[in-house]
Amino acid sequence: MDYLAADFVYVPTKLLVWFGLACFFTALGCSQVGTFLVMRRMSLVGDAISHSVLPGIVIAFLILSKFGKASLDSPWLLIGAGLSGLLATVLIELIHYRSRIKQDAAIGISFTSLFALGVLLLGIYAKKVDLDPDCVIFGQVEYLQGYPRVEWLGMEFPRPLVSFAVVGVTATVIVAVLYRILLVTSFDPSLATSYRYFPALVQLVLMGLTSFVVVSAFQAVGAILVIALLILPGATAYLCANRLPMILLLAGVHALLSSVFGVLLALKLEINTGAAVVLAGGGLFTLAWLFGPVDGVVLRAWRRRAGEGMEPDAVPE
Repeated sequence: MDYLAADFVYVPTKLLVWFGLACFFTALGCSQVGTFLVMRRMSLVGDAISHSVLPGIVIAFLILSKFGKASLDSPWLLIGAGLSGLLATVLIELIHYRSRIKQDAAIGISFTSLFALGVLLLGIYAKKVDLDPDCVIFGQVEYLQGYPRVEWLGMEFPRPLVSFAVVGVTATVIVAVLYRILLVTSFDPSLATSYRYFPALVQLVLMGLTSFVVVSAFQAVGAILVIALLILPGATAYLCANRLPMILLLAGVHALLSSVFGVLLALKLEINTGAAVVLAGGGLFTLAWLFGPVDGVVLRAWRRRAGEGMEPDAVPE
């Protein structure tokens, strides 16, 4: 079958698969990194980085445009975004530790200032270079078919899709390799110090990795919605499992399901694909919140009612 129908919308099957894979690889990298942000109670820092990379992306794009090499899938955008994300982290630490400002306020000051700078640069220079503000802020995975193709295993894929796959797989592999270090530094910094894991350095690496996946995600879901891909998978998995390996696995499953359902929802309603993926992820989180086997609202209510109905001498198993 060459075409797949959703109501009255017809999309080539190959293009539909490209959309799904692009969203999945984007969400996969974010889910693995974001799980540790949730475990470390650093979700707001992830939010700060997701907004703070915007000026780095814009500045890198403007520099590339001077040499006629501007492209939204250029690896130099990763470097610009990474530097901008690390700058946000440094600013948060400086404001927090060198003043009476609390960390939450320092986060708000840093990411809003940098995001405003990025929006300002977009407003000034977007008309002079081929940089679409809507693509950067809201994402436009629908434009995949317009990019140059890369041949792999006898098949052709859009270049951004290959970038999404490389970033998603690389982030997952790095998390797997550093799993023990991330685990110990997340839950017992004192023990990590005794093992010479250097928690402060590990946190900087995690922030750099967050910037790495965020800049890859901005083309698919934009700089605003990427925070949902960082937080929703880990938060959903946290309601369904107790052990971290299972939480990471379920976060990956969340990335897959939200991508599939999101693409189908976008076709059905003819809406932005990135927004549809986030909406599907929010729906999965709602299901986990209500029916999650570890901390679901319905399960807790059932346990509470079962406990109240027991005889005074009865002991729950």
